Amino acid sequence: MFGLDPATLALALASGALVGLFLSAFGGGGSVLAAPLLVYVVGVQDPHVAIGTSAASVAATALISLIGHARAHNVKWPCASVFALSGLAGSLAGSSVAKLVNGQALLLAFAFAMAAIALSMFRQREFAGNPDVHLTRAFMIRLVPLGLLVGFAAGFFGIGGGFLIVPGLLYATGMTIGAAMASSLVSVTIFGAATSANYALSGYVDLRLAAILVAGGFLGGLIGHQLAKYLASRALLARRVFAAFILVVAAYVAIQAGLALAA
Repeated sequence: MFGLDPATLALALASGALVGLFLSAFGGGGSVLAAPLLVYVVGVQDPHVAIGTSAASVAATALISLIGHARAHNVKWPCASVFALSGLAGSLAGSSVAKLVNGQALLLAFAFAMAAIALSMFRQREFAGNPDVHLTRAFMIRLVPLGLLVGFAAGFFGIGGGFLIVPGLLYATGMTIGAAMASSLVSVTIFGAATSANYALSGYVDLRLAAILVAGGFLGGLIGHQLAKYLASRALLARRVFAAFILVVAAYVAIQAGLALAA
């Protein structure tokens, strides 16, 4: 079991706060920092434990956000449920494959996923969409395979997958960006829970660390909410700066994992 001395506890709490701040301020992308922070800041030696634990914290954080959006009636439940349930099998399959991959090789692949997320954040989101979307047979034909593929990616990399889920929902249903972001939390919760449960079966989840990340994320989220108001007039610029930061972290992870593999 990973030791939690006061210094490590503080680092884990700070890491969770940083993830929560970015998630709240920029509406996505922040959760991908959880696993690298656990490895390179908190000091978790096994990348599988870092990914499994971060998946648990992401699921819990997404669930908290989902409750708020559900109360505000922002979630398109029929479409969101089809996407999430079809991706459940994919997330279990993806996480099962990931457990068989060398830890450092998995981190290297994770770095490329981070880079893809960062690049997607550079694009300006302009999509009006239909605010009155209802589930149809045509939508289901698109939602099911997309959910399966995105679920596999989310499970393999141990991430929420929101950067893939939101475009998937937009493409499949034409709903508004706000509805897609709220509805994506259903999938993020289910994919994260399935991934962490699969990792837990192999002893790759530290629930204490996950709880600390969630607690830190809550505190960071409060700060991020206020920061988002301050950045409202320059949201695109701030989002792109954050994306550049993720690219830098991705490069660092790739270099460290590459060196470890070479050694």
